[in-house]
Amino acid sequence: MTGEHSIGVDVGGTFTDFVLLDRGDSRIFKVLSTPDDPSAAVFNGLTEMASQQGISVADFLSATHRIVLGTTVTTNAILTGRWCKTGLLATRGFRDALQMRRGVRERFYDNKYTAPEPIVPRTLRLPITGRMDQAGVEIEPLASEEIDAAANAFKALKVEAVAVCFMHAYANDAHERAAAARLRALLPHVYVSVSSELLPQLRYYERTSTTVLNAAVGPLLTGYLDRLAQRLAEARFAGVLLVMQSNGGVSAPDVVARRAATTLLSGPAAGPIAGRHLMSQHGEDSYITIDMGGTSFEASLVRGGAPAVTTGAQVNRFAMALPTMDIKTIGAGGGSMAWIDAGGLLRMGPQSAGAKPGPVCYGLGGTIPTTSDANLVLGYLSPTFFAGGKLKLDADAARAAIETHVAKPLALGVIEAAAGMYRVMNVNMASAIREISIERGHDPREFALICAGGAAGTHAAYIARELGISRILVPREASVFCAGGMLRTDLRHDYVRSYAVPFAADRLERARFAALVAEMEEEGGRTLAGEGIAPERRKFGYALDLRYLGQYHEVRVEDVPEAEIRSLAIEAIGNRFHALHDRLYGYSLATEGTGIQLVNVRVTAFGVTDKPRGKPAPRRGEDARHAAKGTRDVYLPDERRFVQAPVYAGEKLEHANTLAGPAIVESVTTTLFVPPEWALTVDAYGTAVMTARAGVP
Repeated sequence: MTGEHSIGVDVGGTFTDFVLLDRGDSRIFKVLSTPDDPSAAVFNGLTEMASQQGISVADFLSATHRIVLGTTVTTNAILTGRWCKTGLLATRGFRDALQMRRGVRERFYDNKYTAPEPIVPRTLRLPITGRMDQAGVEIEPLASEEIDAAANAFKALKVEAVAVCFMHAYANDAHERAAAARLRALLPHVYVSVSSELLPQLRYYERTSTTVLNAAVGPLLTGYLDRLAQRLAEARFAGVLLVMQSNGGVSAPDVVARRAATTLLSGPAAGPIAGRHLMSQHGEDSYITIDMGGTSFEASLVRGGAPAVTTGAQVNRFAMALPTMDIKTIGAGGGSMAWIDAGGLLRMGPQSAGAKPGPVCYGLGGTIPTTSDANLVLGYLSPTFFAGGKLKLDADAARAAIETHVAKPLALGVIEAAAGMYRVMNVNMASAIREISIERGHDPREFALICAGGAAGTHAAYIARELGISRILVPREASVFCAGGMLRTDLRHDYVRSYAVPFAADRLERARFAALVAEMEEEGGRTLAGEGIAPERRKFGYALDLRYLGQYHEVRVEDVPEAEIRSLAIEAIGNRFHALHDRLYGYSLATEGTGIQLVNVRVTAFGVTDKPRGKPAPRRGEDARHAAKGTRDVYLPDERRFVQAPVYAGEKLEHANTLAGPAIVESVTTTLFVPPEWALTVDAYGTAVMTARAGVP
């Protein structure tokens, strides 16, 4: 019989993070990731949790109600090129669309910037005779014998997955369904991804690319989830296992396995969700979240409590049109390695030392200096208290590596070189935030900065200063922020149907529009029912993709009220589109008489879950001296010198405790650097709120 434990697990490139909720109380754990078998790190963490309670893993899991898993299995496969051998069936004459992409250069003025090689080589992209027109009318029958020949060719070449994407399958999927059924019969052990099942919408390249991505990672995710489920079952876990998706929702493993591409940004998607819960405690709903771990840095902006979702994402420059949290990710983390480019400039990342061999100071075989090595040399990290003392850091090795690889090539001292590494990292991360704020019409100074990830606390103040942000929130569970966010997500499934027609009362068929909405609601309801979600916990959201007549790109109008969808309130929805277009692009054609075109109809099905609630602590005094644990030399970048700064134990700081910089606040899983111009106060939920003492930095 299951108990009241709930566990959030975020499998990262360097660390695997855990949040354990037990009757309202939370505890956090971190273990090194195991890239060769990510499920091993998951069980290492579960074993550590059970050991801390003095019970076996089996007894611990039998008392666990729910596990929510975020995974980087699919992301890492695409980033490293280690995807499965994949084939593609395409309409005859269109098999090269995957390589031609949109036919435009990503960087208009860089003729040396070439597109990446397609995931499916041309020899595995097989043309199939058969054609539907844009209205879904068959104009050429499907050649079944060509499907059989393709299946035999794939079998001979040991293909592990096949993507099926035919022209206009969004309008009529009969050919795709027939091809998929034949492939599954002839190749029972091959993963088959079908565009009309995954993404039945306009734009052939985006649909093909997304279907191929899904196929390329499908066997990897399926195998991983199967192994994990088997190990959990053997350990007597009888609760619910859910998997985090890129859209900010969770789903059952069997559903996610069929739609593997929905996990391509699985872990980071929980960050904005966790941020919403954190800011609600302060009565606010607009914020920027950052998450800096060992390998990557993610940034997202939320205005009005609604995390932005995009259908125009790219994963390693491959188009991915499934709804995805709008998150900027760069290679910047504690393990980011320093290097000197051809022009003699210092660079940091995106290459990472990862979990193996890790930073030089870990003593696990790393030889190239990293961000963590610089932070140790500058005094921001403790050589004896890292990971609560589990891992002793070798400061001498870090200094030697920095001297060899950075200081000597740049004719600098070791401290100057380490400070340069620190500054470059801060600028890189601030630039990523500019992309999701300033470049999209948002002033970052209007937002609080939520700082998450084990490595972000040492950089947060200087990132904020680069952007003019004067308030930073560092949650007590910052190092496992995304893992905690996973326990606050709802089940979510996104559906889309293309219906390209002028958005006008005399052109749009109301019955067809209503039928498309009903079809998606029914599909969402069936999926949620299969996941055990009761009818009263199901709800639906609606969105439309609209554009002005003659435009190439559409705008997604989200959160359209159900009443306007049911009544098809064309004028009210049109006004929403005009206002959104004006906000995004600085103009609208509302008064010009330009018509609007409907492109896609979208329905999102939600399964509402119970959310854990934090318990506010009683207010204590401002005096933080009880948490002091000594002093150490800390480098001040602005003054270019070391000072003796007090060090505080983060777990001992209580509600209303206040301290002024320069100071270090260190916990088992994270360290926070408070510069001289900043002050820190702890709120009722244990969040460290840093404010610039002179206003905007």
